[in-house]
Amino acid sequence: MSRIVPARGALVAWACLTVAIVAEVVGTSFMAHAARDGGWVGYAVMAAALALSYYFLALSVRRIAVGVAYAVWEGLGLTLLTVVGVWVFGEHLSLQQLAGLGLAVVGIACVTLGEAHA
Repeated sequence: MSRIVPARGALVAWACLTVAIVAEVVGTSFMAHAARDGGWVGYAVMAAALALSYYFLALSVRRIAVGVAYAVWEGLGLTLLTVVGVWVFGEHLSLQQLAGLGLAVVGIACVTLGEAHA
Protein backbone atom coordinates (compact mmCIF):
# COMPACT_ATOMS: atom_id res chain seq x y z
CA MET A 1 0.00 0.00 0.00
CA SER A 2 1.47 3.33 -1.02
CA ARG A 3 0.68 6.61 0.61
CA ILE A 4 2.02 10.11 0.29
CA VAL A 5 3.79 11.29 3.41
CA PRO A 6 3.85 15.04 4.03
CA ALA A 7 7.36 16.43 4.31
CA ARG A 8 6.70 17.79 7.80
CA GLY A 9 5.45 14.41 9.05
CA ALA A 10 8.52 12.71 7.66
CA LEU A 11 10.80 15.28 9.26
CA VAL A 12 9.15 14.74 12.64
CA ALA A 13 9.50 10.97 12.22
CA TRP A 14 13.22 11.25 11.45
CA ALA A 15 13.65 13.61 14.42
CA CYS A 16 11.95 11.02 16.65
CA LEU A 17 14.28 8.36 15.26
CA THR A 18 17.28 10.59 16.02
CA VAL A 19 16.12 11.04 19.62
CA ALA A 20 15.64 7.26 19.85
CA ILE A 21 19.20 6.64 18.65
CA VAL A 22 20.72 9.16 21.05
CA ALA A 23 18.71 7.72 23.95
CA GLU A 24 19.85 4.19 23.03
CA VAL A 25 23.49 5.27 23.00
CA VAL A 26 23.12 7.04 26.36
CA GLY A 27 21.31 4.08 27.92
CA THR A 28 23.73 1.45 26.67
CA SER A 29 26.73 3.59 27.65
CA PHE A 30 25.36 3.86 31.18
CA MET A 31 24.81 0.10 31.18
CA ALA A 32 28.48 -0.45 30.40
CA HIS A 33 29.51 2.11 33.00
CA ALA A 34 27.25 0.63 35.69
CA ALA A 35 28.36 -2.92 34.92
CA ARG A 36 32.02 -1.95 35.27
CA ASP A 37 31.78 0.43 38.22
CA GLY A 38 28.55 -0.63 39.94
CA GLY A 39 25.98 1.68 41.37
CA TRP A 40 22.24 1.73 41.00
CA VAL A 41 22.14 5.23 39.52
CA GLY A 42 23.80 4.02 36.32
CA TYR A 43 21.24 1.24 35.97
CA ALA A 44 18.38 3.69 36.60
CA VAL A 45 19.68 6.04 33.89
CA MET A 46 20.12 3.04 31.60
CA ALA A 47 16.54 1.86 32.12
CA ALA A 48 15.04 5.32 31.64
CA ALA A 49 17.10 6.07 28.52
CA LEU A 50 16.34 2.72 26.90
CA ALA A 51 12.61 3.11 27.64
CA LEU A 52 12.74 6.57 26.07
CA SER A 53 14.58 5.12 23.09
CA TYR A 54 11.90 2.52 22.43
CA TYR A 55 9.15 5.11 22.86
CA PHE A 56 10.65 7.43 20.24
CA LEU A 57 11.42 4.47 17.96
CA ALA A 58 7.72 3.57 18.14
CA LEU A 59 6.77 7.15 17.26
CA SER A 60 9.09 7.11 14.26
CA VAL A 61 7.49 4.03 12.71
CA ARG A 62 4.27 5.97 12.23
CA ARG A 63 5.88 7.48 9.12
CA ILE A 64 9.02 5.41 8.48
CA ALA A 65 8.83 1.75 7.48
CA VAL A 66 9.49 -0.38 10.55
CA GLY A 67 12.34 -2.29 8.90
CA VAL A 68 14.05 0.91 7.81
CA ALA A 69 13.58 2.61 11.19
CA TYR A 70 14.90 -0.41 13.07
CA ALA A 71 17.88 -0.84 10.74
CA VAL A 72 18.86 2.81 11.08
CA TRP A 73 18.26 2.78 14.87
CA GLU A 74 20.32 -0.37 15.38
CA GLY A 75 23.04 0.46 12.87
CA LEU A 76 23.69 4.05 13.93
CA GLY A 77 23.39 3.02 17.57
CA LEU A 78 26.04 0.35 16.98
CA THR A 79 28.31 2.83 15.22
CA LEU A 80 27.95 5.53 17.89
CA LEU A 81 28.39 3.01 20.71
CA THR A 82 31.59 1.83 19.09
CA VAL A 83 32.85 5.42 19.11
CA VAL A 84 31.86 5.76 22.78
CA GLY A 85 33.60 2.47 23.56
CA VAL A 86 36.82 3.64 21.97
CA TRP A 87 36.83 7.22 23.30
CA VAL A 88 35.25 6.79 26.72
CA PHE A 89 36.07 3.21 27.73
CA GLY A 90 39.44 2.89 25.96
CA GLU A 91 38.42 -0.11 23.85
CA HIS A 92 40.43 -1.04 20.75
CA LEU A 93 39.18 -2.17 17.34
CA SER A 94 40.90 -4.53 14.94
CA LEU A 95 41.09 -3.83 11.22
CA GLN A 96 38.42 -6.46 10.64
CA GLN A 97 36.10 -4.75 13.11
CA LEU A 98 36.71 -1.37 11.48
CA ALA A 99 35.98 -2.83 8.05
CA GLY A 100 32.75 -4.37 9.33
CA LEU A 101 31.72 -1.08 10.90
CA GLY A 102 32.41 0.70 7.61
CA LEU A 103 30.24 -1.81 5.76
CA ALA A 104 27.46 -1.28 8.31
CA VAL A 105 27.57 2.48 7.74
CA VAL A 106 27.38 1.98 3.96
CA GLY A 107 24.43 -0.38 4.46
CA ILE A 108 22.62 2.14 6.67
CA ALA A 109 23.12 4.83 4.02
CA CYS A 110 21.68 2.53 1.33
CA VAL A 111 18.65 1.63 3.44
CA THR A 112 18.02 5.27 4.33
CA LEU A 113 18.36 6.49 0.76
CA GLY A 114 16.01 3.74 -0.39
CA GLU A 115 13.36 4.96 2.09
CA ALA A 116 13.69 8.55 0.90
CA HIS A 117 12.92 7.53 -2.68
CA ALA A 118 10.22 4.93 -2.01
